[in-house]
Amino acid sequence: MRLARASLANSGTLVGVAQAAVSLRQVVLDCTDARKLAEFYRRLLAYHFRPGDDRLAAGEDDPNGRDWLVLRSPTGGCQLALQQVDDLPEPTWPDGPRPQMAHLDLTVPTTAALEAEHRRALALGARLLRDRSDDRAEPLRVYADPAGHPFCIFVADPTPA
Repeated sequence: MRLARASLANSGTLVGVAQAAVSLRQVVLDCTDARKLAEFYRRLLAYHFRPGDDRLAAGEDDPNGRDWLVLRSPTGGCQLALQQVDDLPEPTWPDGPRPQMAHLDLTVPTTAALEAEHRRALALGARLLRDRSDDRAEPLRVYADPAGHPFCIFVADPTPA
């Protein structure tokens, strides 16, 4: 693919860039319990299961949950997929020998929303790893999901106090 030379228009928008043929469809997280982790993120992000991955009635066989589940954004944004693996060493980041490899960045509009989502994330099973909610430039908290994957919730573009 040939890309044209990019330049900034007065509005700050890139102009003269060819459309990429590839786009980000979803982020995939490995886990040892795909159904459990899917439920955590479904509730945290208010996503929904793709058709066929919906929660089964108690006692029913869960063939998709043993392999691959997909959560879809209600606004059509990036999906989140959960892939079942037999074994997965939990990251020890930020204080241990096993790095995080990747993490999710989630944003909220205000510090009040950060506080509300903090309580909700913990109630859903997240574990707090770092608290920088008092950082004036970028208030944030870092968590581990129930499988140990790190994710951040931070205030996007906080208004200076």
